[in-house]
Amino acid sequence: MRGAAPDPDETEISARRFIAFLAMLFGMFMAILDIQVVSASLATIQAGLSASADEVAWVQTAYLVAEVVMIPLSGYLSRAFSTRIAFTFSAAGFTLMSLLCSFATDIDQLIVWRALQGFIGGGMIPTVFSAAYSIFPRRKTSTIAAIIGLVATLAPTIGPTVGGYLTDLFSWRWLFLINVAPGIVVALTAWLLIDFDRPDPRLLRNFDWLGLVSMALFLGALEYLLEEGPAKNWFDDGRIVWAAAISGSGAQIFFARAFTTENPIVDLRTFADRNFWTGSLASFILGVGLYGLTYIYPIYLARVRGFSAHQIGETMFLTGLCQFIAAPIVGRLLTWIDLRLMVALGFLGFAWGVAISAGVTGDWGFDQFMAPQILRGFSLMFMMAPINNLALGALPPSKLKNASGLFNVTRNLGGAFGLAAINTTLDRRFDLHFERLRETLVWGNDRTQEFLANLAALYAQNGDAARLAASHRLAAMAGREATVMALADVFLGMSLLFLMAAGLAPFMRRPASAPPPGMAH
Repeated sequence: MRGAAPDPDETEISARRFIAFLAMLFGMFMAILDIQVVSASLATIQAGLSASADEVAWVQTAYLVAEVVMIPLSGYLSRAFSTRIAFTFSAAGFTLMSLLCSFATDIDQLIVWRALQGFIGGGMIPTVFSAAYSIFPRRKTSTIAAIIGLVATLAPTIGPTVGGYLTDLFSWRWLFLINVAPGIVVALTAWLLIDFDRPDPRLLRNFDWLGLVSMALFLGALEYLLEEGPAKNWFDDGRIVWAAAISGSGAQIFFARAFTTENPIVDLRTFADRNFWTGSLASFILGVGLYGLTYIYPIYLARVRGFSAHQIGETMFLTGLCQFIAAPIVGRLLTWIDLRLMVALGFLGFAWGVAISAGVTGDWGFDQFMAPQILRGFSLMFMMAPINNLALGALPPSKLKNASGLFNVTRNLGGAFGLAAINTTLDRRFDLHFERLRETLVWGNDRTQEFLANLAALYAQNGDAARLAASHRLAAMAGREATVMALADVFLGMSLLFLMAAGLAPFMRRPASAPPPGMAH
């Protein structure tokens, strides 16, 4: 019976599998954490390696582009080679690449190692999801789903904070060195303890190389387009035009191969399941909020309030704390409450928290963000765990590995689309608000003239120098206010998106019981 492990003593196998699963869970945590861990330290890396701003941005972009290609591919690889071999290779490769990243002597080396770190390590993420629903009995999946949801949402939430602390306390190289010792433990534990399934080498006989290349071009170019598009003013830049053309061409070939080859790299027919496609769409929207708010809260705190990485971490810590508190509560509620109701409540709570943030002013801090942070932390858990169960919990084990890759890539793509939309909206709304403020601050305005005169009096210079300094100060104040107004617009738009996303819940079906793990084939 392919896919089913031998059935030794139940107590022994339960302990063995649980320890193995914990190791896999920690590996997933590291892989997701590393998506955002460098974001707060890019300026330090840039200075340390004498790189340009465009070059250092690739430290994060390269990881994301490579990871988004591996995530859907991982299901095929774990079926062909087994979970044990695929996960061990992924964990060991991620650890080695982390070590090489820490030793990088120039920006080109770091970008190459980061790309390989993201590509190899990306295989750990969906493997954990598929293992959870195939090795644990049905009565345990609610607890496991809550734990996975906590890890998947907590890692990107605390990533920038952890990165900022490590860089401030040690150096940017510790962003990668911190992975080495845990990575070795995870890889060894996976190799020694994972016994979930057996390899199926038949899948390698007619490997769809064209499907793999087309998928890499489609997803990789799409991720690059979304990451770099806002900074390059989208299609005004030739590289973005080329990325769009490559992604579009790759998509055509990939989708054609997915429906015509005997063993496609990714089986898209899983989307025929109503709960899977609605759950994947919900995961996409969750990715917008998960990565989007992790990005824009620090923007406000740094640009408007001038907070350090330490202060930003203290302000955003509350979300992570609420996620820890919510995890056991959600795990219990999963067995008592209709999952669709929990999803709807999660989206509504998230929308409420973001709507509160839409009232942001230039003097908000920890106290003002307390309610939005609490709602965000609890709502993320109310969304993530039920969505996981609805999308994956009732699928047959034979489809779980493929489905897990597809499901996880939707969350990453949601984050990419969300960040692209957020950056574009911020730029355009800033320009709009700044222009409107400029119109009210014209030289003929008596209140403006009075304000400038009072401001100039505060400077030591006299005459034209004082007035020029006052004008620069007024422009900075207008820019700060325009930033706040643009962020408020983004918060409002996100709240409307999550309010509408609550309407997905009625389209989902109450999940039937999943087939037992032994029925895998």
